[in-house]
Amino acid sequence: MADQQIPLAGKKAPESVDRLIVLPLAKSVEISLKSIKVRFFRSLITTMSLVLAVSFLSFVRVNNDVANGLLATQERHLRQAVIRAGYDIGLEDTNVGASPKQRWIIILSLMVCVVGIVNAQLMAVTERFREIGTMKCLGALDRFILRLFILEAGMQGLAGAGAGALAGALFALIGALLRFGLVSLTAVSWTAVIGSVAIAIAVGCVLSLIGVLYPAIVAARMQPVEAMRVEQ
Repeated sequence: MADQQIPLAGKKAPESVDRLIVLPLAKSVEISLKSIKVRFFRSLITTMSLVLAVSFLSFVRVNNDVANGLLATQERHLRQAVIRAGYDIGLEDTNVGASPKQRWIIILSLMVCVVGIVNAQLMAVTERFREIGTMKCLGALDRFILRLFILEAGMQGLAGAGAGALAGALFALIGALLRFGLVSLTAVSWTAVIGSVAIAIAVGCVLSLIGVLYPAIVAARMQPVEAMRVEQ
């Protein structure tokens, strides 16, 4: 009678278990930083488009904050100075907002920025075919590739948006100081200025993440064999 293997009581029969190596977030950040360093000039060009778009947004918002601060003093000569500076306000207006022309310019600059980010990230995916294929052959999941691209875009976006927002606010304050004098810095609400800078940084980070989303999905869905056989 042939011997039969009977599972012991309380123990399950062996099953095929797929073991996946999951890298911690810190390791993903380290890999993303190394990738940015290797492609520093490409990353710098991508970041500069974001810097310019966000700096313009911050510049407009902080200029409006300065004008609102001057109007809040209720001084007649300061109100006349704001009107002479080109702000379109009525006799009873106590608040200044972005003009329709400024809004369209801001929207167009942000759209151009997003298109530039998408284009740069798609080129980065093309350059990294073999790298992505190697990682996939070693067991990297789609979500790991997606995480790498999102982390890279997030770091570039935070750096570019931060630099752009601070530069735009600085130029706006210097311009206000030259046009209105020292009163522009004493009358402005610094809470509003900080809020405008924070909004500009947040918009820049969101744009960077939106711009990298499609290229990251393309990279994550790439088949390892197709990526490895691409000639570079």
